[in-house]
Amino acid sequence: MNDINGAESLVKTLLACGVDTCFANPGTSEMHFVAALDRIPGMRCVLGLFEGVVTGAADGYARIAGKPAATLLHCGPGLANGLANLHNARRGNTPIVNIVGDQATYHRPYDAPLTADTEGWARPVSVWTRTATSSASVGTAAAAAVQAACAAPGGIASLILPSDVCWDAGGVVAAPLAPTPTPKVAPDAVSKAARVLRSGQPTLLLLADSALEQAALADAYRISAATDAQLLSVVFNARVSRGRGRFSIERMPYFGDAARARLAGIANIILVGAPSPANFFAYPGKSSLPYPDDAVIHVLARPEEDLADALARLADELGAPVVEPPRFDGELQPGSGPLTSESVARSLAALMPDDAIVVDESATFGRAFYPGTVHAAPHDWLQNTGGAIGAGLPMALGAAVAAPDRRVVALQADGSGMYTPQALWSMARERLDVTVVILANRKYAILQHELASVGASAGKTAMDMLDIGNPDLDWVRLAEGMGMQAARAGSTDRFNELFAMANACPGPFLIELAI
Repeated sequence: MNDINGAESLVKTLLACGVDTCFANPGTSEMHFVAALDRIPGMRCVLGLFEGVVTGAADGYARIAGKPAATLLHCGPGLANGLANLHNARRGNTPIVNIVGDQATYHRPYDAPLTADTEGWARPVSVWTRTATSSASVGTAAAAAVQAACAAPGGIASLILPSDVCWDAGGVVAAPLAPTPTPKVAPDAVSKAARVLRSGQPTLLLLADSALEQAALADAYRISAATDAQLLSVVFNARVSRGRGRFSIERMPYFGDAARARLAGIANIILVGAPSPANFFAYPGKSSLPYPDDAVIHVLARPEEDLADALARLADELGAPVVEPPRFDGELQPGSGPLTSESVARSLAALMPDDAIVVDESATFGRAFYPGTVHAAPHDWLQNTGGAIGAGLPMALGAAVAAPDRRVVALQADGSGMYTPQALWSMARERLDVTVVILANRKYAILQHELASVGASAGKTAMDMLDIGNPDLDWVRLAEGMGMQAARAGSTDRFNELFAMANACPGPFLIELAI
């Protein structure tokens, strides 16, 4: 007779499949999973005080670790609290094993208060969804969830566990399932892209996901050098490796008018892991497309295909020569004077630690950060891929757990930071090396811009809805109240002092920029 329960088989199967980190906010239905973690060594558990922190941290972890973490959420409402950052992770093709506890199978007909359509809520953000119905099925389902999450391009596998299948005996530990092979693009796709590039028409290669890794970017640069094709990435990317000695790439502009101007004259757009581009929002009397109406969309490789292989084969098809990353021999100087986007960008470029991980949810004030740090020390740049705000601080938490030997720099707008400030507590509890830079303009500046863009009126009532002062948020006291050291900077020079100090000291530190 098997003497382990379903929860124990879950933990042992996850560990056997290489999933050794769990971001959790458990409740009553998950207590047997919590107890199993005590009895079975090997799983690192990180507590989040809100489910949006849990799901966002799992997103940031997987982007850096290159493998999924598990989440642990409490019933349908707990899942609902975490859905926004699961939406972001879905848009970033992030692998996550999303574990959700649920009512016991025999208790569900009584419609207790937490009863919900948990599977129905999970399905829209998941590539794979299953509810285990017996303790004997939990291990097999867990192994299948890991396999599904890791299949290219990556995604969320949601495993829903009624509490009785966790506490019942008869659990079975499942062996890892073979990885799903990543398909390569058909030869015709490579040949067609080569013909388009040889046509002499203005052509754009639009890159996303693993096409932004350095080896793939090197081949994209080869193609560009041989054909004069332009290179852009999508607006928001899961991870871009950049900095001195690396290939860099410009992003598609966020605002539709700017994108249309940037892409004026483009006749062909070749997608490499990217969706067909569309503006974030519709505006009265304007096109929904960020490119010319007569431009033709071509697909070299879809997100689930081997993007690096496709670019390498296309470069070879074109006989494109090998190119080296652009050299930078200048000396970077920090910014000075009043706090502006440009002055802070200069300081970030000059003072960024080697091999840092930058998590960018800087919104409007951060407009100069990405272009202004192209010559910074080598680093990875992570963004909010789905547009649901509140991803930045949790992603920084998860990235720091994934890479304890690297400094994480979180560039965080204050409005979106207030969606998930509980992440600061988890950073302090785990003693993670994170420098949080809060851009405190005390308003939803992006929404003020959008109000004007849609031509809506802007009286006092409207503007009060877009202002987060009165009373002003005090991020220094908020951080200190969660166990984190913090200080405020009112000038670029003061920011330089605090930023250099924070990056040199172990543990988390928050800098509030009074902009």
